[in-house]
Amino acid sequence: MTVAAGIWRYLLLSGVLLSGAAQADVVAALQSLRAGGCGGTTAAVPPVQRSAVLDRAAQAWSEGADPDAAMQSVGYEPKTLATFHLPAGTQTADRLLHHVDCRRLADPALREFGLFQRDPQAWLVLATPRAGPPAGQNSMLVSHPSRAPHGGSEPLQVSRQVDLINAARARGARCGSHQLGPAPPLHLSMQLSDVALGHAVDMARHNYFEHEDLQGHTPAERVRAAGYPEKLVGENIAYGPKSAEEVVRGWLDSPGHCENIMDARFSEVGIAYTAGSGSKRGLYWVQVFAAPKA
Repeated sequence: MTVAAGIWRYLLLSGVLLSGAAQADVVAALQSLRAGGCGGTTAAVPPVQRSAVLDRAAQAWSEGADPDAAMQSVGYEPKTLATFHLPAGTQTADRLLHHVDCRRLADPALREFGLFQRDPQAWLVLATPRAGPPAGQNSMLVSHPSRAPHGGSEPLQVSRQVDLINAARARGARCGSHQLGPAPPLHLSMQLSDVALGHAVDMARHNYFEHEDLQGHTPAERVRAAGYPEKLVGENIAYGPKSAEEVVRGWLDSPGHCENIMDARFSEVGIAYTAGSGSKRGLYWVQVFAAPKA
């Protein structure tokens, strides 16, 4: 089993995301148009949640895949899909309104979005996932229980991990030479699970094993890009274990991973895993820990 652990504080995030302010403006414009019913021309609809998987789909689209192929490449089967290729100058609601079909943008059936920006353009993907991939599809094995894959058993591995790490936190653990006392239970975050899934899928697709992805983004940067208001972020990754019990046991036996699991400052966790391909057919596991801002 191969494992790696890391922790990132908020101070490391300042100014490191390329075009981060512009991305935030596009997101704010998107949410504003939905909340305002496209300037009062349609009914107001709820905000969409950022998905790290759809971020990857938007990037694949920017690199030349058509939108349908981009969605397939990240293993996301949409029930509803809307895509928008945005030119420069769409960082305000008024400007965005001039470049999109707002009725599509404000479709109440859309639940999630992904965004990739390469100045001065941006690629925006909004979607709602199907309940699960069709029979025979063997892509992402886990995101979270509301997006269970074919067969329906894999989400048990996620809930089992939550049980195992919270049992360890309840009793305390020895992490290397440090005896750490009990810590409050962690709550499973769907938003952090999307971030974990995005990184697991990216490692599996591109055959690497690092906390920093191929675009140079750290776990904290990925969490921030997903819109999570983080104060502190940690990540455990592993390649090879075949069960929740095996991967958690390996992490608890490794001081750095153990300290992430036992860190009382963390209150939420995201968990995901996916299968590799080619010569790397084992499972890639990711845990993302976070403490939100007060």
